[in-house]
Amino acid sequence: MKTIDKKSFNHEDFYLKLDTDVIGRNFVEVDEIDSTNAFLLKTNDYNQNGTVILADYQTAGRGRREREWISAKELNLTFSVLLNNNLDKVNVNLLILGSALAVAQALENLYQLNVELKWPNDVLVKRKKICGILLESSAKGSKLDKLVIGFGINVNQVNFPGKYNITPTSVKSEFKSTVERERLLAEILNNLEAIFIELVKTPEKVLDAWRDRCKMLGEKIKIEDDGKARFGIFDNIDQNGFILLKTPEGREKVHIGDVSIR
Repeated sequence: MKTIDKKSFNHEDFYLKLDTDVIGRNFVEVDEIDSTNAFLLKTNDYNQNGTVILADYQTAGRGRREREWISAKELNLTFSVLLNNNLDKVNVNLLILGSALAVAQALENLYQLNVELKWPNDVLVKRKKICGILLESSAKGSKLDKLVIGFGINVNQVNFPGKYNITPTSVKSEFKSTVERERLLAEILNNLEAIFIELVKTPEKVLDAWRDRCKMLGEKIKIEDDGKARFGIFDNIDQNGFILLKTPEGREKVHIGDVSIR
């Protein structure tokens, strides 16, 4: 892990805009790392609840199902958030939806983008992927020890060579201007802390805000998992954030899978 030349990310600007009590108050920036998620899961050096690690380049960035996540150096936001306090009160699936909502709200508020949320962990603009989220955990015995939420957000990158399941885009591509990574990261973390608090008090408010941004609700969808496909209408998400799929046989609950419109 290499430390970074601070010219690339202005810490002073970031802290001026950060308005949290916990999330991001312990902030670590590195130049290059294999994976911010893997680092926080393994390290014993950064164990403060709410620690955020930002990497300007990941050599082994990844998304769900070990898919590779490639991000240009110093142009985007690839970071992870550590949670290790009161994990017995946490609904992990709602954390994923809430994290996507935090990104969506930041993009709406700062850049007036029309954001769509795709179950369970993608943030889209014009049906193109602008952000992916990966939640991972570690346990001691049967008890959760750490939760780490990783974010990959395309910010100022405009070219995306290669093949993708969902066409990528970036904030710069959609906003038509280079944006400050410091301001965007602070806004996301501010939203994240507020949403985490709301999830404890009134989780249905968070779920409703997520539903408002999910354009797939009511659509005919395909859900693929381990080579098997299910078809039906995306009827709703339940109180735990799982898909309620309407099929000719009735309504079934879906916990995992890749969703696409038929």
